[in-house]
Amino acid sequence: MLRQLVINNVVLVERLELEFEPGLGVLTGETGAGKSILLDALGLALGARADTGLVRAGQDMASVTAELDLADDHPVLGLLREQGIAPDPGEPLIVRRTVKSDGGSRAFVAGSAAPASLLRDLGALAVEIHGQHDDRGLLNPKGHRALLDAFGRLDPSAVAAAWSDVTRIEAELGEARAAVAAAERDREYLEHASAEIEKLAPEEGEETTLAEERATMQAGAKAGESLTGLDELLGGSDGALAQLRQAARRIERGAADHPLLGEALASLDRAVIEASEAEERIARAADALAFDPARLDQVEARLFDIRALARKHRVEPDALAALGAQMREQLAAIEAGGDHIAELDLALVAAREVYSAEAAELSAARREAAAKLDASVAGELAPLKLDAARFRTSFAAAEPGPSGTDRVDFEVSTNPGAPFGPLTRIASGGELSRFILALKVALAEAGTAGTMIFDEVDRGVGGAVASAIGDRLWRLAQSSQVLVVTHSPQVAARAAHHYRIEKSHGSDGTRTSVRKLSDAERREEIARMLSGASITEEARAQASRLLDAA
Repeated sequence: MLRQLVINNVVLVERLELEFEPGLGVLTGETGAGKSILLDALGLALGARADTGLVRAGQDMASVTAELDLADDHPVLGLLREQGIAPDPGEPLIVRRTVKSDGGSRAFVAGSAAPASLLRDLGALAVEIHGQHDDRGLLNPKGHRALLDAFGRLDPSAVAAAWSDVTRIEAELGEARAAVAAAERDREYLEHASAEIEKLAPEEGEETTLAEERATMQAGAKAGESLTGLDELLGGSDGALAQLRQAARRIERGAADHPLLGEALASLDRAVIEASEAEERIARAADALAFDPARLDQVEARLFDIRALARKHRVEPDALAALGAQMREQLAAIEAGGDHIAELDLALVAAREVYSAEAAELSAARREAAAKLDASVAGELAPLKLDAARFRTSFAAAEPGPSGTDRVDFEVSTNPGAPFGPLTRIASGGELSRFILALKVALAEAGTAGTMIFDEVDRGVGGAVASAIGDRLWRLAQSSQVLVVTHSPQVAARAAHHYRIEKSHGSDGTRTSVRKLSDAERREEIARMLSGASITEEARAQASRLLDAA
């Protein structure tokens, strides 16, 4: 519900702070006192277009702040959470709008800056303003289907679930067909490439192993070149070892005659031993460095083939084996893709049949609810002086979706024999307001916004019709907060809270103010509404009777 409205520098309002309560509240005052200013100010706070004409003359900026009391599960709070705005739990929601005299406006929700569109969205969920120029709420056909479902207590969740299955399978089928189509385009390439890789049969790590083996053999070949001819230099009858031994034998004959010759002999003996060991090691090294040139050619050819194929497919050599497996899987998927698509086709047919059955059942229930709604609205028209008008709930086919296949429109015929059309075809603002009231009363159990505001719903009527309007507003106020701008004493008498709008003139300009009336003041105000500027005792007595009857 709307708890508080604070207005600063809006047209004739300098500063106004209004507290509202649950139930039926009325706003009265003489013509021209500024009742429309209050509705314009509230509309500004709820996202209406920011008009610089609302700024009070001589001021730079106007502002309006609305304080809303909302239940913890109110849809407005869910909307705000989606926008990343988290009001304090248990605290009223405060929305604020400012507009500058030179243009530009700003909006705030729960202390956070917000777009005006968010104010419009939350305003549509929290407060209904019904008047001649209201283009939301009951006048907006987009909401008629949901209102009918709420009236008939219909649950479209089964239809929504069936539609979700249909869209999910359709998406899967689309993806499967796209995948198969793409794979089919690549089938020839995949078959050739996978066969090429399979023929080469590369293994993970093979390229590294071959490269190491090749490097070892190449190193051995280079080292082996340095051993060429060493066996002739060291061994053989003319080799170094043979000559060392021959020299040792010659020295050995005279070694006993001179100590230096003995030392030379010992050195030669050590040289023979070292040379013999060197000859043995060289022989072993030659055996170790020996390799098969054919094997080197084989390793190099294999290594070059693997590297060339890796470059061709733009992968690392070690990834060739995995690439080949992936290509085989793709080919297998092509073969299996047709079977999967056929399964999905069957599943989609079944899902659509389930959806059609659920949607048809919901549509039938809607038509039953529509007949009851039409009858309920018809029962409200005559007391509101709308005898010639007729109301119906119209159905048309709509694109299938989570809410079914029905388009629902509330239509009216204003005169006997006249064709039915949208609610907006009612030209008279007073008649439109009364028609909306009749529809709201019929839909009362379907749930509504926490606050409903009616702008001069009693325009152009009086007596019994005004009493009927007051009675219906009172009934609506049993489950919602209802505020009414009225000229009717019969309507004002049914209110639980009465506010008078007054205009005053001073040396510094004209001002509009609003104050809540006491019981005695209420009787006087209703008497004024009955008799005009000059209040008579008879008018006061009639005002007392109206209040007592309420």
